[in-house]
Amino acid sequence: MIPPPNPPLGDGVVELRPWRKDDIAVLPGLINGDPEIERWLELMPSPYTKQDAREWVSRATDAWRSGQFLPFAVLDAATARVVGGLGFNSIDVESASGEIGYWLSAPARGRGLTTRALRLVTLWGFAALGLERIQVRAEVENVASCRVAEKAGFRREGVIRSSRYNARLGRRMDFVLYSALPGEIRA
Repeated sequence: MIPPPNPPLGDGVVELRPWRKDDIAVLPGLINGDPEIERWLELMPSPYTKQDAREWVSRATDAWRSGQFLPFAVLDAATARVVGGLGFNSIDVESASGEIGYWLSAPARGRGLTTRALRLVTLWGFAALGLERIQVRAEVENVASCRVAEKAGFRREGVIRSSRYNARLGRRMDFVLYSALPGEIRA
C-alpha cells in the first residue's frame, strides 16, 4: 500500500487528493460533451454515466491500496471543486520509474492548473516514492498535453511511432515521450 500524501498536495492554486465517493456526482458533468476528452481519452466511456463514475472511484480507491496506480482528483484550490484527474498510470518499483497521465475539464483549461498539478505529483513521486525517472506520453497531435509536459519541465525524448490504436479516431497514434529525472523539475 502506498499512502496518499497527507496533507493533500497543493500550491494554493491547485490541489491533488485521492478520489472520493462525493466525486461520483461531479464526474459525468466534467466529462460528457467534451470533444477533447472524447478524442484523446478513447478508453473513457462515452457517454460517461454515474455508474462509470462509481466504478472509477471504487477502482481508484482500490488502486491506492494495491499501489498499482495512484490516481488523484485535481481541484481548483480557489473553489475546492474537482476540475480533472491526474496520476501515476503505472509504477515500476524495480526500475524506480513511473508514468503520469492527466486530463482537465474544458472550463478549467488554459489557466496552468494541469502544469502545476503535474509538477506537484512529479516532485512528490521523486521525494516520497523514491522514483528515479518519471515519464509522460502524449499523442503527437495533442498539442495541449505536449505543452503541459514541456511547461512542467519534462524533456522530450522522441516519438513512439504507431504506439496504440485509437478506436474513436479509427487509426493508430504516435506518442511523444517526455521524461524527468530528480532535480530537473522545479516547484
